[in-house]
Amino acid sequence: MKLPGSVVLLLAAATTLPAAKNLEVYFIDVEGGQATLFAPPGGESLLIDTGWGGFNRRDAGRIAAAAKLAGVKRIDYLLITHFHSDHVGGVAQLAEKLPIRNFVDHGASVETGKAAEVLFNTYKDYRSKGNHIQVKPGDKLPVKGLDVTVVSAGGETIAAALPGAGQPNPSCATFRKMAPETGENPQSVGVVVQYGDFRLADLGDLTWNKEYDLVCPANKLGTVDAFVVSHHGTESSNSPQLLRALSPRAAVEEDGAKKGGTTQVWKTLRETPGLQQTWQLHFAVAGGKENNAADPFIANIDEVCEGKWLKMTALRDGAFTLENSRNQYQKSYAK
Repeated sequence: MKLPGSVVLLLAAATTLPAAKNLEVYFIDVEGGQATLFAPPGGESLLIDTGWGGFNRRDAGRIAAAAKLAGVKRIDYLLITHFHSDHVGGVAQLAEKLPIRNFVDHGASVETGKAAEVLFNTYKDYRSKGNHIQVKPGDKLPVKGLDVTVVSAGGETIAAALPGAGQPNPSCATFRKMAPETGENPQSVGVVVQYGDFRLADLGDLTWNKEYDLVCPANKLGTVDAFVVSHHGTESSNSPQLLRALSPRAAVEEDGAKKGGTTQVWKTLRETPGLQQTWQLHFAVAGGKENNAADPFIANIDEVCEGKWLKMTALRDGAFTLENSRNQYQKSYAK
């Protein structure tokens, strides 16, 4: 059968079009927890944490809504940074909405007591229905379309610098350690996600002293384009030494109206050379206007909110755009 000329031209043009989109990252509002969805062109998805349980399945619903926008029909890799309820609490409810193939974590919870044990055992029950991957520093997650390197896990950090990193960090001279923190936060699985020349760091709730091991006296991580502000923007993380080592062009703070987003971290971010903007999921009530981003860069202004998200679209050359779903404001960052 001979096809009309117009159809032949359309088919020929289709074969020359790019087959894949760019990397999309959704920073989902889970009210001071974490849920970050990566949808690369490779067709597999990575979700870092699931937010809270309860709240009438609020967080699972918001994750599922973002997944639908991204064209994600299943979670190929669910990375649980650590076993606190604002990070792992939503697993059971999310599993009702989306299939989860691989469960990635640092192993068993180090916390004891009834609440901690119930939280971990609930997660463990769902983990048993998929494939479990226990990671250690230096491991790679085989997410198609992404290069995901584990830089911290189980209280340990990478021993050797990542490719291209390892330069001395002059800001380490002023570092002062905090009192050691126990529990799950120092156990956080931290990753550097790379898509072509674009790099993003997400360290979960990794603590101040553990950050030192990553960037002092030499910067083992290298610079990044974007940084997910650690621990929702609390001052037990986010040292100046870490921020200066990473030198991101944009930071995204997954805070709540009254959780995270502290004034001290805002000051550290504001004083970080090269950082053009900090974007926030919530206006931090305690900080007032002087210690929050300007309106265009905040997804949720009111304490009682609609769960608006921030979306990042990254290109292989390192350029990226951030978009605010509340007001459709966009800002592009050149390579």
